Amino acid sequence: MLKKFNQAQLGYLFAILAAVMFGSVSVIAKPLVSSIDPIFLASLIYIISAVTLSPFARKKKKNITKKDLSLIFLIAVCGAVIAPSLYFVGLTQASASDAALIANGEVFFSVLLAVIFFKERLKLFGWVAIFLVLVGMVIITTNLNFSTFSLQQLHFKDFLLILSMLFWALDNNFSRYISQKMDIAGIAQVKSAIGGIILFVMALLIFRIDIHIETDQVLPIFILGTIGFAASLYFFLQGLKRIGTVRTITIFSMSSLFGLISASLFLSEQISLYQVIAAAIMILGIYLVSRKENVIIPNR
Repeated sequence: MLKKFNQAQLGYLFAILAAVMFGSVSVIAKPLVSSIDPIFLASLIYIISAVTLSPFARKKKKNITKKDLSLIFLIAVCGAVIAPSLYFVGLTQASASDAALIANGEVFFSVLLAVIFFKERLKLFGWVAIFLVLVGMVIITTNLNFSTFSLQQLHFKDFLLILSMLFWALDNNFSRYISQKMDIAGIAQVKSAIGGIILFVMALLIFRIDIHIETDQVLPIFILGTIGFAASLYFFLQGLKRIGTVRTITIFSMSSLFGLISASLFLSEQISLYQVIAAAIMILGIYLVSRKENVIIPNR
């Protein structure tokens, strides 16, 4: 069947699949975090993701130094320990639809960190673009109601989600260097394995979490690890190879819309006008980033 499609058509198909799959993460995870400890849940998801990515991970021929190993460990700590912990803990308080939209903040932080620490240069359109993504996040977290807004409210609802995007952005930028010696799928596989094991040990020994899941929770957890994280990354990379960064990242940003719609359909969450406006503004910002500047590749 795939022979009927040319490479460009396959690229668009893969990018759409990646967006749909990643858009499902907050919707599938939201019911789980109400009954499963977020740290334990994150550990299971990343271990499953590591196993799923193993057949696709390839190492480049360049030698891996001790410095590289330290960087890989740092990537794992940022992207597979701290970020998912913050995300799933934050999801216990925030709605799935808000979490789907805030996920666009990863692009904002990735570009901003690249400018600050990696001396990337943005033209005017680039700065306008990341400003639009920031505006979208402000709208989501405040609903433009600043009279009753407080930092405490932000902390319990959305701050942890935003902070998780910052650590995933750090992961993206660190991964840029090591990707010269390992392919991105390989980095994601190793990172997922390290992060999943660390989180599991933390859940078991430090937080002494009751390691227990119900039978009906096994399938959603498996779907999150294989489809929400591993498969979405794999298809994203396949899209990059065929249609390039600009088109792929633009299509992938639609994951927030898929998440928004799915939260309404499957979790009966009400979609507010503010969420629609925020989604439109953030997607426009991401489009401008991908159109005018190089984009840091999202990496789960």
